[in-house]
Amino acid sequence: MRVIEVPAVEYHQGKKTKHRLFCFAVEGKHITDFAAVARLGRDENTALFGYQRPEVLKHIKEIRNYLEEAESPMIPNAIVVAFNNSVKFSPIETPSTSGPGRVGILKIPTPENPAEDKPGWIVDGQQRTAAIREAEISTFPVCVVGFVAESETEQREHFVRVNSAKPLPKDLIFELLPATDGVLSRHLMSKREPARLAGILNVHADSPFKGRIRMPTCPKGVISYSAVLRMLENSLRDGALYEIATLNPEPEAEKETLKFLFDYWSAVAEIFDVAWKLAPTKSRLTHGCGILSMGYLMEEIAHTVGPTTKERRTAIQHELTKIERACAWTTGEWVFAEDFRRRWNDIQNTPKDTSLVTNYLLASYRKVRG
Repeated sequence: MRVIEVPAVEYHQGKKTKHRLFCFAVEGKHITDFAAVARLGRDENTALFGYQRPEVLKHIKEIRNYLEEAESPMIPNAIVVAFNNSVKFSPIETPSTSGPGRVGILKIPTPENPAEDKPGWIVDGQQRTAAIREAEISTFPVCVVGFVAESETEQREHFVRVNSAKPLPKDLIFELLPATDGVLSRHLMSKREPARLAGILNVHADSPFKGRIRMPTCPKGVISYSAVLRMLENSLRDGALYEIATLNPEPEAEKETLKFLFDYWSAVAEIFDVAWKLAPTKSRLTHGCGILSMGYLMEEIAHTVGPTTKERRTAIQHELTKIERACAWTTGEWVFAEDFRRRWNDIQNTPKDTSLVTNYLLASYRKVRG
């Protein structure tokens, strides 16, 4: 294990928790010697690991072309790296100054074997780092801001904070939320529980959604992640899932919530068997509009069936059969009124069409519910 020693400025941020940060310059081509990219994925037990998105090749190519072709290229913004506790800082005595930081030498252990664990993880700057590494230039120093993180959970929190204001894929930010513990913005906090449930729905063996929600860790999924999140968020806020959470003690609430979701959506999958198996281009049930409108119908049926019915899935199936013929998920027309019809594939994932289909399903169900 060799050690890289670089001049650095150490400073602290925060009130209750004093975060240690280091600002230093280093040869850009050597960043990956001590900092790795923790790619997002799930292990064999479906637990989330890592937090980075795959390298965006087009973006990397653009940066690389700039570095190779510009007469005097410059990348002034810093790469952000989360370090573990193995990095050491040795201050240097200097004349007193009014600044908040102190000058010293940062010692970064660097494994000789590239396959060994590295002390740092790139939180922000993955594409810049890759472009510098691949560019046909001999040298390109860059600024690095590093901080010491006690755990991977803390690294994820900082990744979400750093990147949520940038044009990153929202799905990546949302999938990371359940793996963070800190207080985030109100908008992100409202997505944390729906994202956690969506992650379970996409991996649980009893879930009809298993492997079908298109998430960063499940790119082959066909059902819109954002539509599933909105469906769950609506119900958690003031619907059936909220009622289950308030009726059950905390240890049982999640178990009962998942049971209800499995029962309802399994019933949907069974009653609309063909439509559920198809991709959104061939079925409006697995389309964003279908997921949301059936989510609103879920609230109505939950009220009819009740939250604790023993034969709940069978009861839900019975209720769904009442609107089966009114649906045009894969063929035919939606007959919204005698003089207002829409072909099945004319329905789009827009607020207007979602509201149209939702109101139609609710009206059809209430009419035949009795």
